[in-house]
Amino acid sequence: MPKVLISDKLAPEAVEIFKERGLEVDFKPGLSAEELLEIIGDYDGLAIRSATKVTAEVLAAAKNLRAIGRAGIGVDNVDVPAATKAGVIVMNTPFGNSVTTAEHAISLMLSLTRQIPQAHASTVAGKWEKSKFLGTELSGKKLGVIGCGNIGAIVADRAQGLKMRVLGFDPFLTPERAKSLGIEKVELDELLAKADFITLHTPLTDATRNIISADALQKTKKGVRIINCARGGLIDELALCAALHSGHVAGAALDVFAEEPARENILFEAPNLIATPHLGASTVEAQEKVALQVAEQLSDYLMNGAVTNALNMASVTAEEAPVLQPYMTLGKLLGSFLGQVDTPDITKICLEFDGKAASLNEAPVLASTLAGLLGPKMDSVNMVNAASIASSNGIDVSTIRHDRRCDYESLLRVTISFEGGTRTVAGTLIGGNKPRLVEVQNIAVEAEFPENMLYLRNYDKPGFIGALGSVFGDVGLNIATFHLGRKEAGGEAVALVEVDGAIDDTALSAIRALELVVRADRMSFAQ
Repeated sequence: MPKVLISDKLAPEAVEIFKERGLEVDFKPGLSAEELLEIIGDYDGLAIRSATKVTAEVLAAAKNLRAIGRAGIGVDNVDVPAATKAGVIVMNTPFGNSVTTAEHAISLMLSLTRQIPQAHASTVAGKWEKSKFLGTELSGKKLGVIGCGNIGAIVADRAQGLKMRVLGFDPFLTPERAKSLGIEKVELDELLAKADFITLHTPLTDATRNIISADALQKTKKGVRIINCARGGLIDELALCAALHSGHVAGAALDVFAEEPARENILFEAPNLIATPHLGASTVEAQEKVALQVAEQLSDYLMNGAVTNALNMASVTAEEAPVLQPYMTLGKLLGSFLGQVDTPDITKICLEFDGKAASLNEAPVLASTLAGLLGPKMDSVNMVNAASIASSNGIDVSTIRHDRRCDYESLLRVTISFEGGTRTVAGTLIGGNKPRLVEVQNIAVEAEFPENMLYLRNYDKPGFIGALGSVFGDVGLNIATFHLGRKEAGGEAVALVEVDGAIDDTALSAIRALELVVRADRMSFAQ
């Protein structure tokens, strides 16, 4: 039974979902880093919010961990590259907080333009400073949205309801998508120059860190107001503080800060600032949504292999998982076959889908195939990190779907290229779920993937099989099955020999020394 640790505060319903799905769950919010390190090795899944820090050290101690579920969008507290290297899937819940965070941004914009917090403080202090708090209307103003993903799109929609004109900067925003959202797509400098209000809804990356810098602020119009409900670090806080004091920026409303919890910050002494303690996702509805979503996503993966909202793995729906699993197994076995053949440095890998396989979600099958191929050659390769390892080693990876008649109901073919040649194998599923090897180097064969197998390339001449049998007899190895294939009589042939024990170096050397042997490789397909 998979075991899950909840190390941050989640809605109680999340615990019940794990139990209902058949998982064992421990609810232990508030663990120290040392306490987490002591126990994390016992768990298959980890459900967190923003408090738990999943560092490389934690991942190294998490020997059984298969997945991390972040209840929320940001994964700044998770070392995603280290998780990928360790083969741990990292999921988030990008949609559960979207409406809540967007509404908070709109609330801050309204509060900022009408100085509501300051007016409240003044009024309850016994003052009646009606003339002091002169606001400005939102209607007709230009709102610049930096980051037009889920949350940014909702903010744009709400702003249009307030009769604002929306400008959007997002490198990933297509003209068609911008048009459908009613957003005028612009470059960043144009947005800075034209916007009356600027709101940020982009993740914190090397490219977006301090996107509102001192230089950027100089490009904004005098009197601009800035809202940030996304991530601390998107704004240069020193530069913003100076701009607020000078009056160039008329006001700023921030829900996030570079360092949190922000008990002290230079901006707290700046004029016309509204600050909230990272409340973007803090509504009853959002807390429940993300807790339920992360519990469902982790349960689906740990119980049936479905992958949803993963940052380092292709998505697989719960409906797809049982259909894909046999193909993923077949791909891994085909990859493993090629990975166990002594080969110079691989430069290209191509996975072809034929027959029914051509309609599959190809990414999980490709990941499994890469893991099988690279695993025998490199340490710690798995489905999660195989693609990144291939890329980092300069291996070009591609897929092809064939819309054509096929000799088999479904077929996968894997081809690797290296300096001086290529190697290819193909396989199918018998009965819908039993993997079979049906082709090696364009020579038809049919064999299972046994625990111990000898792969031979030899010349098709009389006496070869007898000589091979004599070697096995001399070393005491029993032949279980023997599969032969050839292109033409007397030419090069393929032999796949299943034996009842491991083939040691002495036996392999004796086989390679046989007169008609072109190559001999021992293989193991422990499943």
